[in-house]
Amino acid sequence: MKRMNKITYVKFGIDILMAITFVLFFNKQVLGGLTFHEIAGIAIAVVFFTHLMVNWRWIKNVTLKLFDRKLSFKTKFGYLLNLLLLISMAFIITSGIFISRVVFPNINIGEEQWFKISHMSISYLVLILVAVHIGLHWKWVINVFNNIIKVKTHKPILGIIAKVATIALLVFGGYQMYSSNFIIQVQRITKVFNVSSSQTADGDFKGRERPNFSEGNFKGDEDHAERPASPEGGFRGGEGHTGISNAIDVMITYFSIMSVFIIIVYYLGKLRTKRNRKTVSLKRRRV
Repeated sequence: MKRMNKITYVKFGIDILMAITFVLFFNKQVLGGLTFHEIAGIAIAVVFFTHLMVNWRWIKNVTLKLFDRKLSFKTKFGYLLNLLLLISMAFIITSGIFISRVVFPNINIGEEQWFKISHMSISYLVLILVAVHIGLHWKWVINVFNNIIKVKTHKPILGIIAKVATIALLVFGGYQMYSSNFIIQVQRITKVFNVSSSQTADGDFKGRERPNFSEGNFKGDEDHAERPASPEGGFRGGEGHTGISNAIDVMITYFSIMSVFIIIVYYLGKLRTKRNRKTVSLKRRRV
């Protein structure tokens, strides 16, 4: 097993901490409520952009070679994924500042309701993008984890455990996506950015196909039954609980949802690698 340096473990630890913190953002009632949400959000922003600066050389090199045919599909896809993550995260951070109540309470640029709803909607997209990013690097995650725990188990047994865990996560993650209305939340991204730009003085959106916004909810989707939003207009997940219990509920819900996308991306990557090997093998036989 390949040995890893301390920096790798530190990076792994920071990634886990960032993932946990980001997931907890989906319910503003956890760990101190809005204060935690805003302060932790700023911390995540600092770490995120620091991560970009640390990897700036890779970003620069790939940018210059982006249209090079020799550059692998995985590298190009990873680059575009990171670019989309950058844009989405920048939007979440900016909109979060505009609707701040604790850290930046005096900022008022108007159209606050639109920024509030779009802030929440784009967050669901970022959750998917982060999961896809993890799926692309799942081998690295497993290698680091194996180096940490150093459990010696026969490969056939590990294979069976992995398959059972994969099926269980897909089923449970699918259930959580359904029960939390996750797909509906993602679909609402299109509604947010298809709104007519004209507004009345009291903040109501004009236009025949406009959605009617409320705190943490979109009205007008009568065909979908939904759980009520939190009193603070926050994200869903674990309502009815407080403190640590609520935080655990939120983590279980959204990590299980992320696991669905991680598994799909990981196995699609394995399938692509297998096909590429077959193609190379066939070419060698023809030669």
